[in-house]
Amino acid sequence: MSALQNAAPDVSVEAEREILFRVVNRVAIITLNRPSALNALSHDMVRELTEMIERCRMDREIIAVVMLGTGARGFCAGGDVRALYLAATTGNTDWRRFFIDEYRLDFALHALQKPLVALMDGVTMGGGMGLAQPAFLRVVTERTRIAMPETRIGFIPDVGATHFLGRMEVELELYIGLTGLPLSGADAISCGLADVYAPSASLEGFERRLGMLDQSDIRQSIKDVFVSPMNVAPPSRLEHFLPLIRGHFAPQFSVGQIVDSMEYALHGEMPQPEREWLETTHTALRSNSPLMLEVTREALLRGRQMTLADSFRMEFDLVTRSIEVGDFCEGVRALLVDKDGSPRWMFRDIEDVNPAIVRKFLSAPYRNGAHPLADLGR
Repeated sequence: MSALQNAAPDVSVEAEREILFRVVNRVAIITLNRPSALNALSHDMVRELTEMIERCRMDREIIAVVMLGTGARGFCAGGDVRALYLAATTGNTDWRRFFIDEYRLDFALHALQKPLVALMDGVTMGGGMGLAQPAFLRVVTERTRIAMPETRIGFIPDVGATHFLGRMEVELELYIGLTGLPLSGADAISCGLADVYAPSASLEGFERRLGMLDQSDIRQSIKDVFVSPMNVAPPSRLEHFLPLIRGHFAPQFSVGQIVDSMEYALHGEMPQPEREWLETTHTALRSNSPLMLEVTREALLRGRQMTLADSFRMEFDLVTRSIEVGDFCEGVRALLVDKDGSPRWMFRDIEDVNPAIVRKFLSAPYRNGAHPLADLGR
């Protein structure tokens, strides 16, 4: 028996911890326990998760890992963006260490040789996707709301998104990465960001089922804990709009051309659902940071040709620039701090974005192994 199983948890102490850990029948259960913030990741949580994943990797008595969030509202809403904003605007460079540690954690999850299950019940955005996408079994429910909303705050889809979004068709990748619009659980299964659908109520008894786990075929047995023939995903709304996505998000289009194609289409006749989809998508693109839309488009296309480790290195470079000289601080101020909803982006319109600045963002700032993630994957 693992030593991790021996100590009985103190309920009062556990309620205060931001990460909970327990073992049931040789399966580690890791719970993000910050429900008031939709389990958004603080730096301390990232550090603690890293230690726990390393313990799971090393402990031979642990044969699988399940990750979930406390509360009905979300698995994980991402990183603690307010804390990052506060650090960046007060001259504190701790935000760099946060991203280095977060990306190392995400990479470690991808490299974990034991089955990992992510219960993406409720909001799963940004950093939450970084935790969930390495999983061998990604479970969604009727409450799931997935998004990579970074361009809304002058950021880029990170935590490995330039790699894992590249597993889907390129037009869909560009739609998800550029607009930041949310997806349902059924949508996530349709586009390959989730594996199985389960009613949220059915997850409540999963620990009891883990107690009866057949350990002779751990992958199939743990899948049986969460998958039932009765778990049928509802229709994906996203699938209905795939023809529009394929028509407007062609990889050869610049972001400006994507927007132009939508504006042209909106002048024509079409069914109301298609018109509403075009209007929502067009509004999202017109609202997001013009600079980071162009940077994100190029990063997503480049990421399709990169290894996971190289994607993390590229993302760190882009994150650094977006915070130091880009639109991140202004985007967070407008949407999350002052909440005036009127960010003053570096470029007012997509048509104004200077291609030279986009190229500068995407140039490699580190040489000769000096990158803080240089050893990743090596």
